[in-house]
Amino acid sequence: MSGQVFILSAPSGAGKTTLVRALLARRPSLRFSVSCTTRPPRSGEVEGRDYHFVSEEEFRRLAEAGDLLEHAWVFGNGYGTPARPVALARARGDDVLLDIDWQGARQVRAVLPEAISILVLPPSCAELERRLRARGTDDPQALARRFRDARTVLEHAPEYDHLVVNDELERAVEDLESVLDDPRRPPGARAREVLAALRAELPCEGLASDV
Repeated sequence: MSGQVFILSAPSGAGKTTLVRALLARRPSLRFSVSCTTRPPRSGEVEGRDYHFVSEEEFRRLAEAGDLLEHAWVFGNGYGTPARPVALARARGDDVLLDIDWQGARQVRAVLPEAISILVLPPSCAELERRLRARGTDDPQALARRFRDARTVLEHAPEYDHLVVNDELERAVEDLESVLDDPRRPPGARAREVLAALRAELPCEGLASDV
């Protein structure tokens, strides 16, 4: 039996990377698809663990050859999912986790309609803003752009099979595990309420004083 593909997406600042690491620690049989990207490594990132870092020329070659299951350009950088490792893992019967954005998720669903998609949400606009500011890596213009992008991500929420709110790490990981165990479970009412509130609030009013 082929393994299942799970897609995980989130706006910047939702805490998706932390969730992925916690989930993989609890589910060692779950295979993580390492994406390739043209952006330079961030502090602490490791080649082959966090990303495969490639040149723009190599990225375009992979895309043109059909070696990427999906790919997109985000903030001027290319991101893509190598197709072969996903296919090999599924052939072994392993479930595969893809950490990709909404554009990539749409492409994957087009070729793998059986894939299960999950959108991670921050608990509130205020918490999203706090997390993004805590990074200390974005100037006011970049911060405003990330909030506009978050709004775009949320507009595509109806395309996802499941919603998970990342307010408390342990509970969010348990919610993710529940989806892995039962992909047919319907989204909870709380997640739908948080989504509605976020879509009403974004972009956050606090950004007006910065840009």
